[in-house]
Amino acid sequence: MAHSSANPVITELLERISHLEGGLSRRKPTLPFGVPEIDDHLPDGGLSFGALHEIAGGGAGTVDGAAAALFAAGIAARTKGKVIWCLTRPDLFLPALAQAGLHPDRVIFVEAAREEDVLASMEEALSFGGLGAVVAELVRLPMTASRRLQLAAEKTGAMGLVVRRWRRQTEASDFGQPTASSTRWRVSVLPSEKLPVPGVGRARWFLELMRVKAGECAEFEIGACDAAGFINLSAGFADRQDQAGRSRHSG
Repeated sequence: MAHSSANPVITELLERISHLEGGLSRRKPTLPFGVPEIDDHLPDGGLSFGALHEIAGGGAGTVDGAAAALFAAGIAARTKGKVIWCLTRPDLFLPALAQAGLHPDRVIFVEAAREEDVLASMEEALSFGGLGAVVAELVRLPMTASRRLQLAAEKTGAMGLVVRRWRRQTEASDFGQPTASSTRWRVSVLPSEKLPVPGVGRARWFLELMRVKAGECAEFEIGACDAAGFINLSAGFADRQDQAGRSRHSG
C-alpha cells in the first residue's frame, strides 16, 4: 500500500490541519505587569490583547472605585496608541490619571447619557482597532453584551477594560454574575507605605485576581501604579512570599 503522503488529497488535509494547529498554538500578545508573582498566574505571562478584562473596586465606596479606575489607567498607559475611555459620569480627575502613567493627551473621552450607549461606543471602538486600549465604565455587564465586546476585541486584537462602578451597594452583587471576560480583578485601598520621615508614602492596594481563564485566582498586596503605569509587590507582602518560599524548600 502506498504511503499516505503519496495521496495529494490526504497531503493537503494534513497541511491544513498542521496550519490550524499552528495557529491555535501561537501565543496571544500580552501585556505583562512586570511582577513575576502576578504574571505567573496569567496565561502567556500577562494580560491578553484581543480580550476583555473586568476591574472593580472592593466596595461600593468612591475610594475603592477610584483605585479600580487608576489600576485600569495604569494598564492602558502601558499600551501603545490612543486610549478610548467611555463613561456616563465625567468625574475623572485627569491629574490622577497622569500620575498613573496615562497622560490625558492620549485619551479620547466618549461621554454617553445611558449605559447602553457606553456599551455601543466600546464595541465600536474595539471593532475599529489600532488603539492602545478601550476603557468603559459600567454598572452592569450582561453576558450577551460581554460576548459582543469579547468578539470585537478578538477581531482587532485590541484590549478592552471594563471598570465596574456602583451607584449603590445593591448593584455591587452584579459583579459576581458570569461574563465573557478573560480576567476579573478587584482593587481595595490599603494604608499607604510607611516613610522614614513624616509624609505620605506610595499608595497601596489589595489586588484580587478573582477569575482568569486557564489559570488560578490569587491575592496580592501591591504598590499603586507609578508614573509609568507599573505596580510592584508591597514590601511586606514580598517578605511573606519569600518566607513562605523558604519554608517550602526547607520542608
